[in-house]
Amino acid sequence: MNETSSPKPRFTIITGLSGAGRSECAKCLEDLGYFVIDNLPPALIEKMAELVTVPGSKVKQVALVVDARGGEFFPELEKSLAQLEERGVEHRILFLEARERTLVRRFVQTRRRHPLADNDRIIEGILEERAIMSPLREQADVIIDTSDLNVHELRDKISSLFAEQHPGSGMAVNVISFGYKHGLPLDADVVLDCRFLPNPHWVEELRPLNGTNRKVRGYVLNAPETEPFLSKVRGLISTMLPGFVREGRHYLTIAVGCTGGKHRSVVISDEIARYVKEKGFGSTVVHRDLDKE
Repeated sequence: MNETSSPKPRFTIITGLSGAGRSECAKCLEDLGYFVIDNLPPALIEKMAELVTVPGSKVKQVALVVDARGGEFFPELEKSLAQLEERGVEHRILFLEARERTLVRRFVQTRRRHPLADNDRIIEGILEERAIMSPLREQADVIIDTSDLNVHELRDKISSLFAEQHPGSGMAVNVISFGYKHGLPLDADVVLDCRFLPNPHWVEELRPLNGTNRKVRGYVLNAPETEPFLSKVRGLISTMLPGFVREGRHYLTIAVGCTGGKHRSVVISDEIARYVKEKGFGSTVVHRDLDKE
């Protein structure tokens, strides 16, 4: 392939709420080989695209961290994204958020001042920023709630979503097992409930184990309800994934829940991820609540 026909860079816009992990996300993408620029004014995005799309440029993945502190944020961002479209440069928006109490705790622990807070009222700044960023959140391709993620879990999630492991499939699928008692994953696109399956928690021998254990897997997979359920899920996936690709989606998050997130949802998530790979899509699994009580 000659230089003039080489693919144009893909731009990832990292944005979201202050304290939700934008900087850590940027570091992770840099480790994945992205060319990262922090705190870039939206008005300069098009200029950046001009620089990296010149013939011979070796930059293929660009990540830009932008925030809403500028007064002309949205008009400038909309204009810049439109200019990327005109250049034929693919772009995606990653939006990071967290619950108010989590953000307040993070600002207090780090002794940082919220950029939009007057008189050091952190919560007021958080609420104002959430309102300002709401329209952009609606346009985001990927939304990650970092409330329950530590730094290592956030990096694992970013790596699973953004590492270009299967470029030919056109979409990466992230499967999350979770427990309903710990709350729904807020970044889920599809939620499957497997609480109707027999629960290993009520089997004394299996209770202290989890869904990665061979005995627990056998118990769940051999239940009479499991195979009909998985058969319908496979049919849904076979129809759904190609449709999302046609619509231009690059990421899909399928969340599978049971009561505690330790047994049934873990087994079913692993089965779904395996089937997704068989269909030719990149697939990763995160067992969110495996170690929670």
